[in-house]
Amino acid sequence: MKRENILTGSPWEDKMGYCRAVRIGNIVEVSGTVAIVDGEKVKADDAYAQTLNILERVEKVLEDLGIGMKDVIRTRIFTTDISTFESVAGAHSTFFKDIKPTTGFYEISKLVSPEYLVEIEFTAVIVD
Repeated sequence: MKRENILTGSPWEDKMGYCRAVRIGNIVEVSGTVAIVDGEKVKADDAYAQTLNILERVEKVLEDLGIGMKDVIRTRIFTTDISTFESVAGAHSTFFKDIKPTTGFYEISKLVSPEYLVEIEFTAVIVD
């Protein structure tokens, strides 16, 4: 099977040696994605806005592959504060209320930068 690496131009792709997503056959794995915290629309203390930002950005990556959020079968949500569950779940539901992928919600000690409250990984399967 052919492997397709999906790059977004982030300087971290070369620095760390990773890509945003990998497609092999009908399986797409999307790397852990954090929000773009701009201090205006997406603030460092707003888990809901961070989660929405992540979901919007990953939706675009999937669209570039000719698929969509409907193809997501699993999400893995990591947070530095489990008390944000309601906010994160609410944002997650705006994209997945009817799709209902499997998911996990995990509290971890920290992410790569202190302004990140949430990181999400995605698995999609393309059904032809």
